[in-house]
Amino acid sequence: MSLYVTSLNSGSNGNCYYIGNSTEAVLVDAGLSCRETEKRMRRLGLSLGKVKAVFISHEHIDHIKGITVLAKKYQLPVYITPGTLRGGKLMLNEALVSSFTAYEPIQIGALKVTAFPKLHDASEPHSFIVANEEVTIGVFTDIGAPCEHVIRNFSLCHAAFLETNYDEEMLDKGRYPYYLKNRIRGGHGHLSNRQALEIFTAHRPSFMSHLFLSHLSQDNNNPQLVQDLFDAHANGTHIVVASRHEETAVYQIGAAIPVATQGLLFHNA
Repeated sequence: MSLYVTSLNSGSNGNCYYIGNSTEAVLVDAGLSCRETEKRMRRLGLSLGKVKAVFISHEHIDHIKGITVLAKKYQLPVYITPGTLRGGKLMLNEALVSSFTAYEPIQIGALKVTAFPKLHDASEPHSFIVANEEVTIGVFTDIGAPCEHVIRNFSLCHAAFLETNYDEEMLDKGRYPYYLKNRIRGGHGHLSNRQALEIFTAHRPSFMSHLFLSHLSQDNNNPQLVQDLFDAHANGTHIVVASRHEETAVYQIGAAIPVATQGLLFHNA
C-alpha cells in the first residue's frame, strides 16, 4: 500500500510534514499557524479530516507554533514527551495529550509511528519513521550529528526528509556571530550538506525512491547548490528540495512502484 507525503513547510520559519495513506494521515510537527496549515493543505487537495494525530519532535517554536490552535480546532491527539511539553510551555487539553517512548511503535489506524532519539539542543528531541505495511517514511531534521539512531532508521526508508541545513563555507564566511555558528555546527545543532550527503551515499537503501532535502537555512545554504550536489549522487533516487516558503507537491511512495513511475501525485496550485 502506498503512502502520500508532502512538506507543508521546512525551515526555521516553520516545519510541518504530512504522511498518510488513502484513509488516514499524521503530521510530524506543527510549526505553521493553523490557518496556514489549512490553506496549504487545501491547495494540495488534502483534508485535515484525514489527519488523526500530530507528533512533535521537540519544543522549538518552528515545530510547535500552530499546535495549540490546530489540536483544539480539530480535536487532534498530540503525541509529545513530557519534557517537550514543559519546554514548549504548551497549553494543551490534557485529554488530547499522549506521551511516547523511543522504539515503542504507536498505531494510528494502519500507520505505525516509531520515535527514536537524536542529537539536538532541546529537552527530549526525537525523530520519527512512519510505516504502512511495507512502506516506510522517515523525518530526519534538526539533527546535530549522524548518530547510530539516525543511520539505522534512515536505512529502512523508502523515502525520507533529511536535513541539509547549511553549506559549511557559507556558514563560515556568513554574517552569523561566532557563538551561533558554533551552535549550528557543534554537534547538537544542524546537519551540513556534507554530513547529509555522507548519510545518503553510505546508508541509502537500494529501494529509496525519494529524498526530500529539508530545513535549509535561508542565510547559509542555497536550494540550487544542494539540489545539484545531491543530484550528482542520486543514483536513481528522486531529489526534492523542501521549501521554506511553500508546500511541495504530494508524492506517492510505494514499495512495488518502479522509481521511474512513482512520485508526483498533485501539483501545487
